[in-house]
Amino acid sequence: MASAAQPQTVVVIGHGMVGHRFVEALRTRDQDNSWRVVVLGEESDAAYDRVGLSSYVGEWDRSALALTGNDYPGDDFVDLRLGAPVAGIDRDAKTVSLADGQEIAYDALVLATGSYAFVPPVPGHEAAGCHVYRTLDDLDAIRADAETALAADAGAVGIVVGGGLLGLEAANALRQLGLRPHVVEYNPRLMPQQVDDAGGEHLARMVGELGIDVSLGVGTSNIEAVDGGGLRVTLGEDTVVDAALLVFAAGVRPRDELGRSAGLDLAERGGILTDLAGVTSDPAIYAIGEVAAVEGRCYGLVGPGYATAEVVADRLLGGDAEFPGADMSTKLKLLGVDVASFGDAHGTTEGALSVVVSDPIKGTYAKLVLSDDAKTLLGGVLVGDASSYGLLRPLVGQTVPGDPVSLISPASDGAPALGVGALGDDAQICSCNDVSKGTLCAAIENGACTVADLKKCTGAGTACGSCVPLLSQVLDAAGVEVSKALCEHFEASRSELFELVQASGIRTFSGLIERFGTGTGCDICKPTVASILASTSSDHILDGEQASLQDSNDHFLANIQRNGTYSVVPRVPGGDITPEHLILIGEIARDYGLYTKITGGQRIDMFGATVDQLPEIWRRLVDGGMESGQAYGKSLRTVKSCVGSDWCRYGQQDSVQLAIDLELRYRGLRSPHKIKMGVSGCARECAEARGKDVGVIATDGGWNLYVSGNGGMTPRHAQLLAGDLDTETLIRYIDRYLMYYIRTAERLERTAAWMERIPGGLDHIRDVVVDDSLGLAADFEAAMSRHVGGYECEWKGVLDDPDKLSRFVSFVNAPDTPDPTVSFTENHGRKVPVLLGTPAMPSTTPERSAQ
Repeated sequence: MASAAQPQTVVVIGHGMVGHRFVEALRTRDQDNSWRVVVLGEESDAAYDRVGLSSYVGEWDRSALALTGNDYPGDDFVDLRLGAPVAGIDRDAKTVSLADGQEIAYDALVLATGSYAFVPPVPGHEAAGCHVYRTLDDLDAIRADAETALAADAGAVGIVVGGGLLGLEAANALRQLGLRPHVVEYNPRLMPQQVDDAGGEHLARMVGELGIDVSLGVGTSNIEAVDGGGLRVTLGEDTVVDAALLVFAAGVRPRDELGRSAGLDLAERGGILTDLAGVTSDPAIYAIGEVAAVEGRCYGLVGPGYATAEVVADRLLGGDAEFPGADMSTKLKLLGVDVASFGDAHGTTEGALSVVVSDPIKGTYAKLVLSDDAKTLLGGVLVGDASSYGLLRPLVGQTVPGDPVSLISPASDGAPALGVGALGDDAQICSCNDVSKGTLCAAIENGACTVADLKKCTGAGTACGSCVPLLSQVLDAAGVEVSKALCEHFEASRSELFELVQASGIRTFSGLIERFGTGTGCDICKPTVASILASTSSDHILDGEQASLQDSNDHFLANIQRNGTYSVVPRVPGGDITPEHLILIGEIARDYGLYTKITGGQRIDMFGATVDQLPEIWRRLVDGGMESGQAYGKSLRTVKSCVGSDWCRYGQQDSVQLAIDLELRYRGLRSPHKIKMGVSGCARECAEARGKDVGVIATDGGWNLYVSGNGGMTPRHAQLLAGDLDTETLIRYIDRYLMYYIRTAERLERTAAWMERIPGGLDHIRDVVVDDSLGLAADFEAAMSRHVGGYECEWKGVLDDPDKLSRFVSFVNAPDTPDPTVSFTENHGRKVPVLLGTPAMPSTTPERSAQ
């Protein structure tokens, strides 16, 4: 190792997920700054989540896939260069030459060049309209061709060559873009690497039911460009399919061309040959990730890639780590269908036995592969329901606990419960980051008491996230009790308190704390109880005792800003606004010198109003036919929409009208946290519906309903709850979903975090909302109906009540005196308030606006 005063240089070629992981591992451990890192990325984007590439479709937001810290902010020992393809390696001079002629010297070189998409040598494969599915740029090109095709033919077909994991992801992307996918797989089953013949049959049937054509056991023999656009694709000997475009997803090959030209040893099937330490045939050069053929074998999953990155980082710092082997297990949800395989899924071990439970009616298939004495679990396949994957995969190589059939059969009385207690300490809970149950238990003994703690100190659950439910089970099995108390005054959680309010009929905070709590309350429980009371009635939030419970935003029905002034946000349902209302807002902003801003939710925010001005402003807005947009409340904020079928040539449904209907239906709905919605008129997703708590996307058959997405510090993509719904069913499902969330979520818990926390996650929510598994659907719909029938604009309620109006003064007994805590300056060419002192406000803790 070099001294801290004279750092050596390690050059990393490739800035994908594994290259980024290597840099993170090295910089985290290199306390002496003994290495300077130069990262050369061929793409213009810094490292992004290629595993989640398909989520880019619809959002078209590159930043959403960016890996945390991928630009290494504030680290002077990392030099990241993007758009810097490498032309060659001079091993004798220890330099790397770039395509632009620059040369960079290295002491150590790490090849993290990954893989490229394999394109079969089909005649015509270079025709315009043929694509691969590998990078963000690839998806942008596919999108452009799809939009052109759909403009001419709404039923255009998109062919996907390859029915493996990548092929089905590509098919889903084409489906989201509005094309009709046609998957062509040379093997006799889909996902041949992951599932067996029977599992493949189940999968093909379920995929076909989603409107995706599948051709199995057939190859692509010819591709011909058609005059005027499009392709004519011949399958086998004589089947011809006319398509708008074609995507090759027939596998990947290691990008070993740099190693090949530099004379490094290659594996028999490609890839740069390395030993278990990641060292190539040149001791100064290492290879990691998909390009590395560890002792002759390339691994195409992120987990093994991360392991090679960790090994090489350790070696550069003088360690002796070796590649620990790879878990090739996979758990996926493709097109809404669960698929998982683990261990020896195909039963290649000599003498292996198979136990199968197949239910074609429910669309589930499960197989366990056992040793010849039926005592040891070797592997398995799950299709349709992969809920048991998390516990079955760590059992591979261990003694089967009980009857093997019971492990994959529907639960019944007397069937043994499989839990983390059945796993040994060496069982691998997180395969991506190689975290065992023993490591998690040790972390718990050292003080970790939440899933977030375990993620932080062990790294488990921070990659693909499929093991997160197991982390909760490990905590439970260890006897860790996490208090659910809302605060020191209530032992009940927010959701339990909601049930107590409903069951007891108590409608005051004082009555509730007298019966179920202690003390006088605080800034946590008072607003929470106020929200619960508002969620269960149509009383005005400033009526009687409730007024004293509100935080500062709800106290003045406006968002307090950093300078002590307030914002005014009238409702603009679905972003649809009349010229008269635009003029009204403009006149008010001009008359009161307010700063105006169009928000991300398609409404107009007016900033800089003082407390005494709020009633004056709202009187003009209400008289002009507008109402409160409730930007201040933990409630529905906005329903964003595109222009839909009225104006857009791609629009499949009237997204504007639906957005208006939804916003007017759910306006004023008080909830544990704010709720945002979006409605897109087609799969192009201009309303960004999949970034919302409730997202609706039009299809040619109706509406797709997505739930539990959100932006903010921890953005989440909403997930598909149900598809091709008519409008009546769609609204019924949204009613149920929102009411279930309101009843069971905890204080300030967004829908995304709520879904991650509750057992069963999305599948459980689907059971409750769609299948009415709890028998509460009628109650949920009735509760929503009461809300809709009882809604009144909160600001109108204030304007009609002198007692409520009396609170909106800067100083008691001086209603005409300007607020002396506010002065003004110029910003963006407008008069903007500046804080001088502390404005008068209630004793509860103010909350920042979160538009």
